[in-house]
Formats: sequence, C-alpha cells, structure tokens
Amino acid sequence: MIARGIMLGVDQPVILHMLDIPPAAEALNGVKMELVDAAFPLLKGVVATTDVVEACTGVNVAVMVGGFPRKEGMERKDVMSKNVSIYKAQASALEAHAAPNCKVLVVANPANTNALILKEFAPSIPEKNITCLTRLDHNRALGQISERLNVQVSDVKNVIIWGNHSSTQYPDVNHATVKTASGEKPVRELVADDEWLNGEFIKTVQQRGAAIIKARKLSSALSAASSACDHIRDWVLGTPEGTFVSMGVYSDGSYGVPAGLIYSFPVTCSGGEWKIVQGLPIDELSRQKMDATAQELSEEKTLAYSCLE
Repeated sequence: MIARGIMLGVDQPVILHMLDIPPAAEALNGVKMELVDAAFPLLKGVVATTDVVEACTGVNVAVMVGGFPRKEGMERKDVMSKNVSIYKAQASALEAHAAPNCKVLVVANPANTNALILKEFAPSIPEKNITCLTRLDHNRALGQISERLNVQVSDVKNVIIWGNHSSTQYPDVNHATVKTASGEKPVRELVADDEWLNGEFIKTVQQRGAAIIKARKLSSALSAASSACDHIRDWVLGTPEGTFVSMGVYSDGSYGVPAGLIYSFPVTCSGGEWKIVQGLPIDELSRQKMDATAQELSEEKTLAYSCLE
C-alpha cells in the first residue's frame, strides 16, 4: 500500500526502511525481494535491517507495528514491562537518528501507552508528532453503520472513537451523519434505534478485534494496515472539509480528559498538523464512557511508569 502511494499520495516517491528482530532476518529479506519484484514506480529504495539505528536514520514517517503480544497465562503487567523496554529502545533510536520532524504512528498494543512511553524517551520529537492508531476502530464503526443502513461506507462520516484502543473505547455516533438524496442526515435519526446504537453497536466495535482473532485465529492484518495508511494520509495530506477522523493524540485537557494521556479524539488535519475538534456537545452517557476509558489509560500510565523504575 505504501509503495503504491496509498499512504502518502500517488506522486510521492518513497524509500522503505523495514526493521525486524534477528530471527526474522531471512523472512524480512524475502519481503524485500518481493517489493523489488513488484517494480513499484514510486519505490526508490528498500532497507531491510535488524539494526534499529540503520532503520531509524533519516526517516520522515515511522509506523511502529512491533510489540510483545500477550500470551496465555501472562498478566497485563508482564506485557507492559516487555513493551516498555521495546519502546524505550526504539524511542532512543528515533530520537537520535530520525528526521527532525518525523511523524510517529504506534500500532502495536497497548498502542496508547506504548506511544506515551515512546514520547517519554524521545523528548526532542514534538509531542504533536507522536500518535497511536484508533483509525481502525473508527473505520470499524463506519463499517457497522453502513451495513446497518445499507448505504455506501463513503457516505457515512464523523463517527468518533474516544479514549483507549481497548475494549473500554467509546465509539460515538452522536455527531455522525449520512449523505442521502435529501442532504446529510444524523445517524441516530436514520438508524432510529437507540438501544442498538447505545448497546450492540458499541460492543461490536469494542470487541471486533477479538471477533476477528476468533474467526481467523490471527489478529487483524489487512484492515489494520489499511487504517494505518488512512491515518498517515489524512495527517500528511489533510482531512476533507467538514470531515473529522479519530486519532490517538497527546491530550491537552480538551473535553475534560486529563492532560498527559495519549487519548483518541476527533481531529481535523491540515498542512501536516492535527487539531482536536472543539465544542462538540457531550451527553451524560458519553461523559461516563469517556471518563471510564480515560481512567483505564491513567491506570495503564501508572503501570507503565512503575515498569520503568
């Protein structure tokens, strides 16, 4: 997708830096061979390496998909401590060797907290340049609404994912609309089923990752890659007028979310910068759900920092 121009635009040449752990070096080289064999016109070079310094040198965009997965019998703290050490090392390499205005997207879970650790150990990278992926959840929400209403997914916009990329996230349709023959209509009005929107819809989006693992015996692959491209593309090239998307970004206290968390907000992007959409009315149910996911993120932050001690 990146080599085809889906992430950065069809006129932007790219050099791919791919990093993996030493046991995967041979497979990584196989991926490089395939990239070369595909003869992508935009692909101007491929660096396949197990050396974090070589991988990070000069990069303008870093997509962090590597992390330690939770395995059977492991506690959350075990996963957190392993990811803290991974992100600490990668942050230091980005800090020292990436391009000065490098944009970072953390995909590996726990994505929000991994991004926070990365920010901690890469202090010279502007905090606005460190984000995490909640666009996958955002796209899942769009998909559920489009299926429910039997409309094109491209006609649905402005769903919001608030909070953590976890099962406490809050998929919010209160500001979402659908393009119809007679103009844009609110999703709530068209669905006309608050019980579904406040119940099953939210649960389906929250649990979608687990449902895919159950069906495929593997976690989301294509949809995660596609949404990572969407996240970077909108960040770099801008969001369409009147449309907002969800990004995990460093909280400035907007909407009563504690500052200093990486929290998913509705944002618009222009000129390579994101901006939190301000002034959206928040009802009581939304407030409770937004606070609950913020609470989980605060607990994760405390746990992550305890792993640093």
